[in-house]
Amino acid sequence: MNRTLRERDPPLRCNRGMQRKTWESRGLEYASELALQNFSDLSEILRWNVDHGIYFYRCTSDLVPWNSQFELTDLPDYEEIARIAADCGRFVLDNEMRFTFHPSHWCKLASESADTVENSIRDLEVHGSWLDLLGLPRTPYYGINVHIGAHYGDKEATAERFREAVNRLSPAARERLIVENDDEEGLWSVPELVEAVAEPLGVPVVFDYHHHQFASRGLTYREAFESAARTWGDIRPIAHYSEPARLYGEDARPQAHADYVSSVPDWLLDGADVMLEAKAKERALLRYRDGTESVAAES
Repeated sequence: MNRTLRERDPPLRCNRGMQRKTWESRGLEYASELALQNFSDLSEILRWNVDHGIYFYRCTSDLVPWNSQFELTDLPDYEEIARIAADCGRFVLDNEMRFTFHPSHWCKLASESADTVENSIRDLEVHGSWLDLLGLPRTPYYGINVHIGAHYGDKEATAERFREAVNRLSPAARERLIVENDDEEGLWSVPELVEAVAEPLGVPVVFDYHHHQFASRGLTYREAFESAARTWGDIRPIAHYSEPARLYGEDARPQAHADYVSSVPDWLLDGADVMLEAKAKERALLRYRDGTESVAAES
């Protein structure tokens, strides 16, 4: 979401969706109309980003509403959508941008429910098809970021289910998959993901700085990052950075993100492409960058 562009009249946004009731009544034609609007606005958002020196973008998972229920080629506006998507992809490549997705927490590849696993695989296949439509290479550089997200009382069995599900993915999703450490003590830490996912599958680990405090396993932030970074091979790693809302006096859960960030470690910026996870979205990045530039100018 780009808050600046969403406040325009008309708003620019690429996450138009619909509830089940609307999908059931208006169906494929309306889904096609919304997808066309979403891709059109995505093109404008990408250009705004480059104009403002922003070269890392996480796209919404609402780009094509209800896409799990149909193939992209079924859309009445498919040809025009494909044309705009290809233009977006060329723009990303020409400007050396990094473009990723982060499906919702409902994507649970390691679930004990076969239906949930099937739905999760379908969700990832949809994201892979969008990246193919954009014409972006099948590489973790253009990642689809997931969590294991639970342990179901048996981490070894959960890891095995996760690996089995990953191996069922098509190349469009499998070759872009990346996995992130969780934000609870009992869930998945960086070293556990390295051992259970990265080493056997070659799936890179995204280091989330804020999450690490909840499941450090005795590693410093830098040690955990370096462990995750090695799983990327020759590809520049992705890291997530946020600060707790409590740091700014908000009455919130320790895991809750603040609107803005004040300080990103230099070693993290040097070693990775850093996604700021802040509720103020692009405004958090612009404020942070303006602040650090002011400090640099004064020093």
